[in-house]
Amino acid sequence: MFPLIELSGSAYERGQQHGLAAKALVQRSIASYARLFAYCGISWTDARQMGSTYRELIGDFDPQLLTEIEGIANGSDRHINEILALNARTELLPPSYPGEPHPDRSKVLEANGQESQPDWGECTSLAVKPLQSATGTTLLAQNWDWLGSQRSALVLLRVHGEAGASYLTLTEAGMLAKIGLNSQGFGVCLNILRSTDDGAHPGLPVHVLLRKLLECHSVEEAVTLAARQTFGASSSVMCADAGGQTAALEFSPRGLEVMHGTQAALCHTNHFLAPTASKHQASLAPSLSTVPRLERATALIDMAQGKFSAADLQRMLRDESDGYLSICRRPDPALDVDARIETVASVIMDLGQRVMHVAPDVPSLVDYQAVGLNPPAPAVLKG
Repeated sequence: MFPLIELSGSAYERGQQHGLAAKALVQRSIASYARLFAYCGISWTDARQMGSTYRELIGDFDPQLLTEIEGIANGSDRHINEILALNARTELLPPSYPGEPHPDRSKVLEANGQESQPDWGECTSLAVKPLQSATGTTLLAQNWDWLGSQRSALVLLRVHGEAGASYLTLTEAGMLAKIGLNSQGFGVCLNILRSTDDGAHPGLPVHVLLRKLLECHSVEEAVTLAARQTFGASSSVMCADAGGQTAALEFSPRGLEVMHGTQAALCHTNHFLAPTASKHQASLAPSLSTVPRLERATALIDMAQGKFSAADLQRMLRDESDGYLSICRRPDPALDVDARIETVASVIMDLGQRVMHVAPDVPSLVDYQAVGLNPPAPAVLKG
């Protein structure tokens, strides 16, 4: 299982605890993204500079989140611009990734090495309403598809806030949040999208938004929060609440589109579903398999009988019927190693029970393990 780190105290203290506990893994994240940016022709020096441009934007959005990032930088003994670059990695990656490598990749890797920087499709998500779940609670699930090398930098953060609110998130070391749920029974998943407008202007990093969304009580509150923001890159945040509301928040530099869940399950992969936004869809590498994954997930839902159980969702997320293009993705050896996407983890969240079930590898290879939002009570010794 991924390391589980307990955080509490002020924003700066939580960040510092994160950085101290995951110092080696933050280094791993930086090494992985330095190589990934090099694949795109961006040196780590340039990435740090680009990350610095988000400092004021994040501070204006929520000063406490910037303070938390400063704490991560201090605790991990890294420059704040590096932590900013990690949290804005989606916005810094060009829309063309994971296409062909940039012709300057070798030169950039060499430049990274001279600076002592070490060398070292995204996802399928779905939400199930309480009336259609065997548990009678809202279920939110995702296969997180990314670079296999980054699996060793993943952490679980169980955070206890100053005001009593808490959240549990599976994220990358050095980053505020990603997939998660909170004590109000609200949860989020992430699917990266690409539009022809990405990079047209600066905008709020999606991983910063995910952290802020984990303070929400409901899908309605999340929609209101997201609608007020300006975005520099495209993503879809699948969200759900314990009351049974589900929605995919599709946003791009053009604004926000909301796809409300009206059927038993709402599914999303890595292309726009909203008709208006889909007109500005950027071309995607066939290796992302976003359309066949969505079609297969929809077919599996249509074939299901009765209510969805956690076991049903596990079977869906372990589906390998389309080889390397399946919902459950193994790395394709025919692709460049820096474009070889695989399922790094799989998550099923029970928002009623506030429990996250995590498969810490390609889910067809491992069991799911339960991690509760609340740590287990200490055993009581009886005399």
